[in-house]
Amino acid sequence: MSASLFVAAVLCGLVALSEWLVRKTPARHIGSALLVILLTAVVANLGLIPTGSTAEAPVPVYDGIFSILAPLSIFWLLLGVDLRAVLRAGPAVVGMFLIGTAATAVGVLVGMWVVKGPETIGPSFNALGGMFAGTYTGGSLNFNAVAIGYRVMEDGPLFAGAVAVDNIVTTVWIMATLALPRLLIPFWPTRTAAADAPAAAEGPLLGIEDDTETLHPLDLGLILGLGLGALWVSEWAAGALAAAGMAVPGILILTVVALVIAQFPIAARLKGARLLGMVGVYLFLAVVGAFCDVVALRGLGSLGMTLLAFTSIAVAVHGLVVFGVARVFRVDLAIAAVTSQANVGGGTSALALARSLGRDDLVLPAVLVGSLGTALGTFVGFWVAGVALPLLLG
Repeated sequence: MSASLFVAAVLCGLVALSEWLVRKTPARHIGSALLVILLTAVVANLGLIPTGSTAEAPVPVYDGIFSILAPLSIFWLLLGVDLRAVLRAGPAVVGMFLIGTAATAVGVLVGMWVVKGPETIGPSFNALGGMFAGTYTGGSLNFNAVAIGYRVMEDGPLFAGAVAVDNIVTTVWIMATLALPRLLIPFWPTRTAAADAPAAAEGPLLGIEDDTETLHPLDLGLILGLGLGALWVSEWAAGALAAAGMAVPGILILTVVALVIAQFPIAARLKGARLLGMVGVYLFLAVVGAFCDVVALRGLGSLGMTLLAFTSIAVAVHGLVVFGVARVFRVDLAIAAVTSQANVGGGTSALALARSLGRDDLVLPAVLVGSLGTALGTFVGFWVAGVALPLLLG
């Protein structure tokens, strides 16, 4: 218990430090989301808090944030969604997400070809490629599904290396998609990006004022009760549907519940949802940073470097295709960044990115395409592992 309290205290302290730095120092141009990832990664790799949570060495605080606080954060932030704005952004978001999914598969093929996977990784090269194609389409659920299907978990060093590299590259890409919209705005041809440029230096991209609320105990009690109740309903409904032979992810049910509530005028009068949602998102990003275990990667030697090179190439190809297509077809830069993050990091990190960019209209699309990625990822992973890589590399 004492260890969990210490980890929780450190994570909360790092969130507070990030917010203070953004408000009081030139770090305001970086943003809280990026800062909290960087600071937690440094603290974790210095050994002050764990660099991950496994079945052998679980970290209850990390597991609780992933399984409870992250879904709650999604629920709270969706309570403020304007569906009319979402409908305007929807088709472009879905289109860019599907392009990103195809780009992920291409990136995996290119990366495995460059590192000569059959020679440097061994006979499991195709399974490993499928695992990363799955996780960079939908998330760790797809990563594990392909790993189980090809029994990669039985190869301890390879699986451990894949997990360590996945965490590191995912963290790096979160930081990249947080930074790229700010860096590329001057070179982007769309009116939306140009219009957003002045906001890059002030509050809207940092969320300083929007995330500040005055709360009464009544408000806090209502928001907490509503969120926890909705999470319970979604898990119960997902279990009931599974028993009836229909597999529906609980996060989709939670999303629907949040959207139904959000359409009632009373939802707009609820205070605290945005505040609690962003605190939860920052804690989620802190745990993502903590999972960036550089020491574990270094301990894998040449295998670790091969895996890092492979995944870096795969994600780089993905990014070049997504942002290149967006540039050519004049797609909003924020949409390109959010959909790319939904591919590589999942719906929760894409939601955090949308909020960090000051794009509340992309919050719901980020969650929905993240769920779409979870649905597609396993299929993409098995296709890459069973068809595409064997055809390319034998």
